[in-house]
Amino acid sequence: MKFKLADFSPFIAVARRQSFRLAAEDLEVTASAVSHSVRQLEEQLKIRLFNRTTRSVSLTEAGRRLYDKVAPAFEEINLTLEELNDYRNSPMGTIRINAVRQGGRLYLAPLIAGFVQQYPDISVEISMDDRIVDIVREQFDAGIRLNNIIEQDMISIPLGPSVRYAVVASPAYFNKNPRPKIPQDLTGHACIQFRYPSGKLYSWQFEQGIHRQEIAVNGSVLVDDLDLALDMALNGAGVGYLLREMAEPWLNSGKLISVLDDWLPELSGFHLYYSNRNHMSAAFRAFIDYIKIHRV
Repeated sequence: MKFKLADFSPFIAVARRQSFRLAAEDLEVTASAVSHSVRQLEEQLKIRLFNRTTRSVSLTEAGRRLYDKVAPAFEEINLTLEELNDYRNSPMGTIRINAVRQGGRLYLAPLIAGFVQQYPDISVEISMDDRIVDIVREQFDAGIRLNNIIEQDMISIPLGPSVRYAVVASPAYFNKNPRPKIPQDLTGHACIQFRYPSGKLYSWQFEQGIHRQEIAVNGSVLVDDLDLALDMALNGAGVGYLLREMAEPWLNSGKLISVLDDWLPELSGFHLYYSNRNHMSAAFRAFIDYIKIHRV
């Protein structure tokens, strides 16, 4: 019975991701193609490698034994191929980054634009996602988040200055409603609420001196995207709680009005973070070096 290395690639991808769909995304093929390849391997080996249900995929005992033996060999081959970058004038490879939407738009996009021009043989895949993602488990090289929610065992690099939020609404809204003077006044306003992908509602944070508080606001509009919250505020739907950098152009033009400025704390800004691992690809090492020089 003879096998090729390619015969095991779909099996390893499914075993790592515990999902045919996610494995297909990694391999850039269809889920049906991955399923067919795994089924062919099982038929050749005459043994079932995965327990499949409509909701989950898990290795059988035989599948686990095969994975434990084969996966390290694949990793060693990939490391050897990666080492060939040392013989090239310019590194090659792919970098995968998971970024919270606003951090990706405000800080990552300008850096990537310059990076790919300097390193045309490196591809960059960016996944914009407001979930709290385990970048190691989901096989990302790095993530972009506000520093206060990055796990302590990660290495992080600041991408820009500290950030502040702004409580804003349109002049038309404040023509009909009194401007809040203290955070508690917001309970009487139509506030544009933000919900994380996990389903948790974001509580608006305020601070003045030693006084800190979170306000669980109310409102008939609920979004999962801050750009949409900005659009809703511009159109008079209510009061929004946004990154000040997002709102700044509209504040300067007079299309938005900010309130409660003295109550809004300064927070540590967006950071790029990655795991403290022994091996770093040449492509990712070049990216880190570029970030350190060209960040804001």
